[in-house]
Amino acid sequence: MEKLVEYIAILSREIGHKEEAAKEQFDFKELTLTQMNYLETISQLGNPNLTELSAEMNLTKPTVKVAVDKLIEKGFIYRVKSDEDRRSAHFHLTVKGKLINHTHDFAHRQMAEQIAAKLEPAEVGLLEMLLEKAFRKQ
Repeated sequence: MEKLVEYIAILSREIGHKEEAAKEQFDFKELTLTQMNYLETISQLGNPNLTELSAEMNLTKPTVKVAVDKLIEKGFIYRVKSDEDRRSAHFHLTVKGKLINHTHDFAHRQMAEQIAAKLEPAEVGLLEMLLEKAFRKQ
């Protein structure tokens, strides 16, 4: 188990380095990695409301609202009132937010390529299968 903890820490550090490098390469230094994760989650959920975003990120609504307000202020997302319930709003990525999300994806792709380059194709398939099993939502 200790080896697994060690490799997860290494992987986490490496992804962080790649994400930071992508931020610098595309000149988005004013954005934190946490904010990048918010943008990624908003994109994956397909324009969620506050409740959906809070649930997915496993954070309280007030915490998410503060983060979302900062992202709106910085011009990365915008709020659209729901047609069904005017009290509710959904979050959408701006063009700038979409570009950031692409840089985040770029960093993840670089990490995947770095790992895949050191493995045989069958090992990559096995790793994908194991990660899917470990992270599949029940």
